[in-house]
Amino acid sequence: MARPWEADPETHFKRRIGKSPQELGTTTDNPDCPDIWELENGDVAVIGRDLTGSLGKRLPDGVSVGADERLVVIPRSMMIAAKPDIPSV
Repeated sequence: MARPWEADPETHFKRRIGKSPQELGTTTDNPDCPDIWELENGDVAVIGRDLTGSLGKRLPDGVSVGADERLVVIPRSMMIAAKPDIPSV
């Protein structure tokens, strides 16, 4: 059975959602993770720490991580900073 949604590997990055890791103080001087980006097709890419191995073992009932998925964690401050950039519909 085909999945109702698939990630598009051909799309491109459109704009950062929220503030950069440097603005939030969640990184060193290097422009590394974490980050949140809107893609040209409207989907969202999240760059964070891969905690699939540890948190994936403690998922709530009814939640799963597919073989081709990863559970990533970003700082709370990053999500709060992104709120104004996230449409309500």
